[in-house]
Order: sequence, then structure tokens, then C-alpha cells
Amino acid sequence: MVPLWSWFAVVGLIVVLLAVDLAGNRAGTPPTLRRALIASAGWITVSVAFGAVLGAVQGGASAEQYFSAYLLEKALSIDNIFVFVLLFRAFGVPAGYQHRVLYFGVVGALVLRAAFISAGAALLDNFSWVLYVFGAVLVLGGVRMLRGGDPVDPDRNVVVRLVRHVVPVTDGFRDEHFVVRERGRWSATPLLVALVAIEVTDVVFATDSIPAVFGVTRDVFIVFTSNAFAVLGLRALYFVFADAMDRFEYLKYGLAVLLVLIGVKMLVTPLVHLSVAVTLVTIVVVIGAAVGVSLWRGRRSGTASAEP
Repeated sequence: MVPLWSWFAVVGLIVVLLAVDLAGNRAGTPPTLRRALIASAGWITVSVAFGAVLGAVQGGASAEQYFSAYLLEKALSIDNIFVFVLLFRAFGVPAGYQHRVLYFGVVGALVLRAAFISAGAALLDNFSWVLYVFGAVLVLGGVRMLRGGDPVDPDRNVVVRLVRHVVPVTDGFRDEHFVVRERGRWSATPLLVALVAIEVTDVVFATDSIPAVFGVTRDVFIVFTSNAFAVLGLRALYFVFADAMDRFEYLKYGLAVLLVLIGVKMLVTPLVHLSVAVTLVTIVVVIGAAVGVSLWRGRRSGTASAEP
């Protein structure tokens, strides 16, 4: 049982990191690739350091579970990034405003995922058969991802349409403001509508990613911290991968295979027990292979196009 002070310490650390992240970004200025790489490396360093401390305090088994869950969430977050790119294009969000949307998107994702994790843990504690439901959800999610899924269309999103129907929306952006007061009434800006779309998208992804982490570990503290540290680095990772999404065309297939494998693992748990170490190696091999094949195919295509 994790002591209560550990939860307070982790939440306090997250708040401090969010404050530092906000202070380090100038309004209206998109991070350069160099700054995004440095920030992403910083988030990964903090995440690894936390895992090392967790291992020193709770033992190697907890560290294995944390790093497996963290790698899984980090890999799945890349798929989020590709969808975020399409959403920003659909809404026409200027590059200088995207980091603000992502910042508040991360804050909202942390709160919503904490609620999801609490609900998932309560269900698993009271209804053991829910584990098989989670497994089936992952298998179906992986198959859906392999088939390509549905194209991103904000106009078909029920929540986005509800926001536009209930709240007046300005005809254009108003700097970095989410809401403005014009002509005696408060109105939302397209930036707020984009933020709602980002949050809804993350909730959809969480229905796959959180059950997947429960397939790695049932420790709620590890499930939450692995999710939190993966999500905290999402904004920096976005600016690293946003312009390179076409180079990783096979990554989606790797993520789909990973979801199916973890879903199957959850379904066969009563019959076959796979250690966390096996799960960790599987995650590294599958994602590494998907990235490697993507880069190899991209290099071959570039070489072929360069030939006369």
C-alpha cells in the first residue's frame, strides 16, 4: 500500500513541473525543434529518474512495472500526436497558439485520466471479470487501428458541435484567448473549440491506453504515475514529431499489434502468466521494429525518388 504522502509528493511534483513548463514558453512563439528536443529529453530524464527512485524504494518489480507502463503510454501518445496534427490543421490553429492549447490539454488530460484510473481500479477490485472486458476492448481497438479507423472530422464530433451550438463562437482567433467579451456578451473562440476537440480525442485514446496499462500492472500508483509522466511530455513530443509524422507510417501498425498482444495477454491471464519483463521486452521490440521499418522504407523511397 502506497502511503498517502507519496501521492501528495507526486501531485506536488506534477504541479511544479507544469508551472516550470508554462514559464518556459513565450506567448505566441512556437518552440523550435531544438527547444522541443531539449524539453522532451528533460521530460524523459525526469520520468526515468522517478522510475529509478521508485525501484530503490519499492524494489525492482515495481520499477519493471513502471517502465513497462511508461513505455507503453509513451508509444501510444505518439499516435495521439498524429491526430492532434490533423485536428490543428482542420481548425486552422496557427503554430504560435498550438502550444497553449496543448498545455491546457495536458492539464485536462491529467485530471480526466486520474478519474478514469480510479474508476478502472474500483471496477477491477469489485468485478474481476472486468479484466476480460478491458482485454476485449484492447483487441478491438487494435483491430480498428489496423483497419485505419475513421478520418478526423471535428464537425462530426458531438461534443464540439454541442459547444458551437450552446456557446457563441467568434468568427476568428483572438490572439491566445479561449473566451472573449465582445458586444456585451462572452463568446468562445475557435481556440477553445480546438481545445475541446483535443480533450475529447484524449478521452477516446484513454479508453485504449488505460486498460492497456492495467494489463501491465494492477498497482494504481504505478498506473497513474506512468500515465502522468507520459502525458507531461506530450507537448514537447508534439513539436518533435509534428513535422515528421509522414516518416513513421508503420508506427500505427506497431501500436495496433501492441494493443492486440496486451489484450490477448489479459484474456489468457488465468491460463498463461507472462512476466512484466516479457511485456517490457515485447513493447521495446514491437515499437522498435515499427520505427525501424518506417525509417528504412522512408530512406528507400527517398533514394528511389532521387534516382533519374
